[in-house]
Amino acid sequence: MVRTPLTPWERQRGERFGALLRQARGERSMVEVAAAAGISAETLRKIETGRAPTPAFFTVAALAAALGMSLDELAGACAAGADDRAVALPA
Repeated sequence: MVRTPLTPWERQRGERFGALLRQARGERSMVEVAAAAGISAETLRKIETGRAPTPAFFTVAALAAALGMSLDELAGACAAGADDRAVALPA
């Protein structure tokens, strides 16, 4: 199977998503959050650094649950143009 190359927008969205996860993770370790989400720390590292800019839906859902965020919050923060605004995380 040949993968279609990602567009610049898809790469930027992946970078925004990774930055959002790092911010939401706060002081918690990458290992702790990855374990809570049921993924490997290496997978979380790749997502946070933008090396895996299009994670599977269930991975995103598991990370949202582990970080106490809704999928709507994640989608809104990662939408086009979100990098022009400060990302406000819920308290």
